[in-house]
Amino acid sequence: MEFLSDKVIYSSLALSSGLMLLWPLLMRGVGGNTNLPPNAAVLLINRDNAIVLDVRDEAEFASGSITGARNIPLAQLADRIAELQRYKDKAILVNCQTGTRSLKACGILRKHEFSKVFGLDGGLNAWAEAKLPTVRKP
Repeated sequence: MEFLSDKVIYSSLALSSGLMLLWPLLMRGVGGNTNLPPNAAVLLINRDNAIVLDVRDEAEFASGSITGARNIPLAQLADRIAELQRYKDKAILVNCQTGTRSLKACGILRKHEFSKVFGLDGGLNAWAEAKLPTVRKP
């Protein structure tokens, strides 16, 4: 009987350890939250011709943004969702400064049935840290 109980304990430990290792991968798909690091975001932009949506406020956007980005501040996104309707089935990369606002924006877009929404992991800070180019509004 002791042998059997030891097997159950060790099997449970092994199973729970495996689940803990897989948890981040499993959670990535839950709720559709997919964040991409800057290098993967560049591939998405280049290969899938993704739309870049910057949800920072106008002053932040003017100080520097990803080339070709469209600016709709997070506070206005729900009211201006009609501007993006034609991109509903197209890849959209959402960015902000650190990745927090883009996560909320991705949720708003998914709520409005946008199917291919990705957040820039770490936001524009991570983009700049990866030494990727930005443009300033004149």
